Amino acid sequence: MKTVYVLNGPNLNLLGMREPAIYGSATLEDVKKLCEAACARHGLALEFRQTNHEGELVDWVHEAGLVHAKGELAAVVMNAAAYTHTSVAILDAVKGTGVPLLELHISNVHARESFRHHSYLSAAARAVMCGFGVAGYGLAIEAVAQW
Repeated sequence: MKTVYVLNGPNLNLLGMREPAIYGSATLEDVKKLCEAACARHGLALEFRQTNHEGELVDWVHEAGLVHAKGELAAVVMNAAAYTHTSVAILDAVKGTGVPLLELHISNVHARESFRHHSYLSAAARAVMCGFGVAGYGLAIEAVAQW
């Protein structure tokens, strides 16, 4: 059974409370349940994690890289949140491990502040999704199940 790593960056632990007009009312636990259901439909295992620390995301990408090297990784679905726009370290981790990455954003980052229009991760992502709300997580798993 292949595994999907769903990695969430800073402040996503505040889903349901943080700016509901942008991010909706679903909690991170709701998102986890959505991902579990999507993985179950495709016979995939799920590693679902959230951190507010950049280095921890790098470590998790390295871990996913080891799983990838064994042929047991379906993909990494990452909502790096603000680190999308700032982190060369996460980009280097993705490039260094060769993990298949789907970059995900809850909101349409291109319709927001100009600093959110640039993504370091897009350079290494196989696909990018934004603007589908938390439903995007399920759609992302549906997509990577076809890879």
